Amino acid sequence: MAEYNEPVQKVRLLIGDTNADDPDFDDDQIRGFLSIARDSVLRAAADALDAIATSEALLSKKLTTQDRATDGPAVADALRKHAAALRGRAKEEEDAEDDEPFFMAFDLSGPTSQEGEEMRL
Repeated sequence: MAEYNEPVQKVRLLIGDTNADDPDFDDDQIRGFLSIARDSVLRAAADALDAIATSEALLSKKLTTQDRATDGPAVADALRKHAAALRGRAKEEEDAEDDEPFFMAFDLSGPTSQEGEEMRL
């Protein structure tokens, strides 16, 4: 059973690429998505889904035969919607991190004095 603790495995889990015997992407490709997304797992997964959607749209057409039908454009659209949702989650997480102050530039808790007044010890 795979451990989903590393970024590459987390991306695989989010995109449903969990078949170890026949993965959609190799580890180097997923590391490439992570590099492009600046190590954001959610954004890397969204980019991977967009790549799958593009491939689906290019390769699969909307076809109907006697008892079978395929709709590549609809599958691609669903994948792109999933990718957009992942990007939305990534933005929410990034915004939540931005709400916390990174550092305080000035210490405003010292003794008070009037403007221009010298501080005496």
